[in-house]
Amino acid sequence: MGIGAPMVVAFDEMSGTDTACRPGYEVLKRWLDGTTPELLGHRRAEAELLFRRMGITFAVYGEAEAEERLIPFDIIPRIITGSEWTHLARGLEQRVKALNAFLSDVYSRGEIMKAGIVPEDLVYRNPYYRPEMAGLRLPHDIYVMIGGIDIVRVDPDTFYVLEDNARTPSGVSYMLENREVMMRLFPDLFAEHRIAPVDNYPDALLATLKSVAPKTAPGDPTVALLTPGPFNSAYYEHSFLADKLGVELVEGRDLMVRDNVVYMRTTEGPKRVDVIYRRLDDDFLDPLSFRPDSMLGCPGLMNAYRAGTVSLANAVGTGVADDKAVYSYMPEIVKFYLGEEPILKNVPTYRCREADSLRYVLEHLEELVVKEVAGSGGYGMLIGPASDKKTRDLFAEKLKADPDNFIAQPTLALSTSPTFVDAGIAPRHVDLRPFVLTGADRVRIVPGGLTRVALKEGSLIVNSSQGGGTKDTWVLDA
Repeated sequence: MGIGAPMVVAFDEMSGTDTACRPGYEVLKRWLDGTTPELLGHRRAEAELLFRRMGITFAVYGEAEAEERLIPFDIIPRIITGSEWTHLARGLEQRVKALNAFLSDVYSRGEIMKAGIVPEDLVYRNPYYRPEMAGLRLPHDIYVMIGGIDIVRVDPDTFYVLEDNARTPSGVSYMLENREVMMRLFPDLFAEHRIAPVDNYPDALLATLKSVAPKTAPGDPTVALLTPGPFNSAYYEHSFLADKLGVELVEGRDLMVRDNVVYMRTTEGPKRVDVIYRRLDDDFLDPLSFRPDSMLGCPGLMNAYRAGTVSLANAVGTGVADDKAVYSYMPEIVKFYLGEEPILKNVPTYRCREADSLRYVLEHLEELVVKEVAGSGGYGMLIGPASDKKTRDLFAEKLKADPDNFIAQPTLALSTSPTFVDAGIAPRHVDLRPFVLTGADRVRIVPGGLTRVALKEGSLIVNSSQGGGTKDTWVLDA
């Protein structure tokens, strides 16, 4: 998610902190300088038409027109140099490796808690901790097969991890479709750059999923993608990915469990399923184990999972690792399991559950961004510099009543990227969500990821549910 309004001048990824052009942007800047606003407006209209024809939508719950909404797309790409990406990729691989080690530990021996590094109550009282997973050894000991790590930049050399998405990270379909649209609209720009491809992501994802199949699965495991159904806000992505992967898109009612083995119903009769890429939250997976009123999952799925006859990606219970309070311990988590210094920094974080931090946060609310530990989508936040006294006072009462539910961070001036808006080309704040695929054989990271852009002037909230848009992300080959 994005964070509050900047307190210092933001670093611009094309021009830096002055008017010079940064490495990697030379060709794009020259092209923009020679392109009229009319042509850019025409290309933007073409892009919107293409997205409508593709059927790309994003629903916002509670809004009547949600099914018709397109995520705004900015036609000016965001550029990352090859050396910058090499650094990011190393840090991303390290981060997800530590997340997997942490999850394996908290559901088994709990060494990091015994060592006094992460408080026990932060794990065991976490709403996403699943006691059903305790003592269960997963095939290949991998919990987060698909990780979406949100990255922000504040200067030429500093990238921060804003949050870890270890449950069901979304957005990769927009990364792929953004690239396809840009290649159609700007073949001349592509011809002048050596841009790392992203279209191999479906192959990388399928290889990752098959690699984590149970050891009893056949040589070519059967993969299915489990969706909550067409009323889900990300249903477009579910159907898109199933098509790209060449696997069946199933709902809970399409699955059944016999003798602790999962099958899907087909026109040719039941077919065994070895790996389920689930885009369904833990609570709804199995009404026999979690919410008994769930009509979205498959009864008996957890029994098959415990029996080791099916793999779920991501694993059940991974939400413990993307809790924002646990996030604050990630530097220590990396050091504990890997014996290494973190390559990518955390944003400095105040844990309101600690008395000294709570006192500081209450005294400096006008300077900080305060978030719910389990919040997402940019909701449930206080952006101190952009708030009035009445709002801060109300939030202070929330903090005092339930301090364990909040963390706070300083306001960062996120980097900006040139963006085509109604007034012309202007800087807008961006973040980046790369997707890290961890299989039994290797880690795969497609160069780039989903760049999200805060289209409103001065805003740093990039979430599509709150008016943000997306950009194509170009990683330049060396």
